[in-house]
Amino acid sequence: MGKTICSFFSFLTEAVILWQYASGLFAAKHTAKKKFIILCGLYFILFAASLFESKLVNIALYFLFNFVFLVTQYCLNTYSAFFHSSILASVMILCEVMVYYIIRYFSPHFFERGENFHFLVIFAIFSKLMFFTIIYIILHFLKGLQNRDERQDKSAFLLALIPVTSVFVMITFTKISDSCDLSPVLNRMLTLSAVFLLAINLLIFGIEQYNRKKSLDFTEMQLLLQRESDSARYYEMLLSQHENQSILIHDIKKHLQSINTLNDKMEHDKIREYIQGLMQSSDLKEVSRLCDHEMLNAILARYGRGCLDAHIAFHADIRSGIIDFIADADITSLFCNLLDNAMEAAGHSPDSFIEISVCKREKTPFIIITMINSSKENPFDEPGGRLATTKSNKHKHGFGIKSIQKIVTRYHGNMQMYYNQESLTFHTVITLKQ
Repeated sequence: MGKTICSFFSFLTEAVILWQYASGLFAAKHTAKKKFIILCGLYFILFAASLFESKLVNIALYFLFNFVFLVTQYCLNTYSAFFHSSILASVMILCEVMVYYIIRYFSPHFFERGENFHFLVIFAIFSKLMFFTIIYIILHFLKGLQNRDERQDKSAFLLALIPVTSVFVMITFTKISDSCDLSPVLNRMLTLSAVFLLAINLLIFGIEQYNRKKSLDFTEMQLLLQRESDSARYYEMLLSQHENQSILIHDIKKHLQSINTLNDKMEHDKIREYIQGLMQSSDLKEVSRLCDHEMLNAILARYGRGCLDAHIAFHADIRSGIIDFIADADITSLFCNLLDNAMEAAGHSPDSFIEISVCKREKTPFIIITMINSSKENPFDEPGGRLATTKSNKHKHGFGIKSIQKIVTRYHGNMQMYYNQESLTFHTVITLKQ
């Protein structure tokens, strides 16, 4: 019975270490709930197989199930999954052998106690603590290789001191157990202390990963807000340019009078310079008129030119005076993120197009923003699942959708997104309350 409990505890710890290792290195394909169910199912089978006490079968299944979990639940090719499964299996075997010889060296009589539950637990926790220590170091080494261009956080290496010192504590526990004839109460206290020591190590590592992810998300969100702020200033500059153009057109009569004066004096060179100066003025650049809202018109004009360059058909139907209640900064964030996502999807599609319309639902305070864009592939991971991304760094995506959702919430609205497989189009429908 004691051996079965120790085996169950060992597989539980290995499953937690696998989860943390994979989550620290790879982008997930599926939700955390699905990953948890798959991991529990695989390791339950592994635990059941271990009851037959065949070490070769256990090792083979351990490697196989880790491989299956990595290749099905993470964005990982077959060769990489094979490589990382080999690392986990090799380190696990190495740690059990290392712990066996360490205990034999410091406590020669430790294994003479037979299958005493206390000694089985000490050995299991010691080996898994060693396993966790080495995997933690490997994890941060591999993360360093993945992010060579990013500044490394040195505190991660300081955290490695915790599992290293825990290994020394476990050596002390085994020495005490071997050298002293402890009472049953002290044996249980020592066993619980070893369990708590391993749990603390795993918990600290989990919290560190969680805080790191939250810090990264916060940084990315700050960068997104900064980009949206810069975009708002850019469109304000376009509005200023449009105003300058209007002033120039208003003053064109004066320019013609000046040209006429130069013509009367037969100063053709000066006339040519004067006309070229006017033609090269940024105030004379054409500004498209797609709607009557100045900020949104500047945004649509910019993305319209981008679609033209990318050979994407672009059509906008914005009804007059219905989005005046939305702040300019929110209009920038909302429509820029919508159009960024639409252009990214449509850019990979033949005969691509983007259609956007904004209208008011009659006799209600609600406006409806509808966007339809080409998309040759379903952007959802699964029906009703998360939106996938085509970005090379899978970790750094989703902030545009979060920004859109934040604005939708601010204006007491809702957002629906769905994919039409027949027409190969992606639809976004947003309702905002005036």
